Amino acid sequence: MKNKKILIIGQNCFIGSNLFYFFKKKNLKVKLISYSDFFKKNFFKKDFNYVINCSSNLNFVKKKYDKKFDHDLQISKKIKYFSTKLVLISTRKVYKPKFNIKESYKKKPNCNYSKNKIASENNSKKILKNKILILRVSNLLGFSNKKSRKLHDTFIDIFIKNIKKGLIYENKEIYKDFISIKKFSEIIFKLIKINSNGIYNVSLGKKVYLYQLVKWLNYYNNKQTKTLNTKKNFNKDCFTLNNHKMMKKIKINNSIKELKKECLELSKLLFK
Repeated sequence: MKNKKILIIGQNCFIGSNLFYFFKKKNLKVKLISYSDFFKKNFFKKDFNYVINCSSNLNFVKKKYDKKFDHDLQISKKIKYFSTKLVLISTRKVYKPKFNIKESYKKKPNCNYSKNKIASENNSKKILKNKILILRVSNLLGFSNKKSRKLHDTFIDIFIKNIKKGLIYENKEIYKDFISIKKFSEIIFKLIKINSNGIYNVSLGKKVYLYQLVKWLNYYNNKQTKTLNTKKNFNKDCFTLNNHKMMKKIKINNSIKELKKECLELSKLLFK
């Protein structure tokens, strides 16, 4: 693994910056750049073993599919004739929300972003064949780097915005699948280590009820808060991703107990 050279695209994003610092701690040869820098003349070299794309843009997220806004596709074209593999970070939103969703289940995207991600997966696979690792990721928990710009808020970002107003939104009926950015980084590290390709759900694979999650994140908060039911416009879809395929591939601890520990650490950083 130490001989592998990794390029992360997405210099100012939540996932990219966290991955970079995780890999640096592992003493890997890793470089973090912006999407625009990747296409500068003579920048890309064939000795990169993996390119991890964490970049995107608002047109891709919000509008109908257009190839020119598909970063994964444009990167695929650039590395097509090299041995370099692409790590394409996709989303659980390509599936219809339900319990225990497997990779083989029929896709049913219901927003432009998820529809665009399916198109991106398919178009990139046509170009790179088996030189692609597609990760369909559940909800990520963690802090962004201070300089990071985000295209959309994570659950913890929304939690922080509400807690500053002294409000907690919870619902004992809603569950989703969450995974910490630290665990996510470890999973990518392990998959790259064994030269994986194909499609994997990256998730905890268990029900995490929102009231539990909020309780963990708010653990070290000594200020009084007002508890309310989730807002009408809150995404109330319940789902878990089946992660058996991933867990068979790599040996890793991945439990609710560990997620709780990560959330308590986040709470400590937030309120202490």
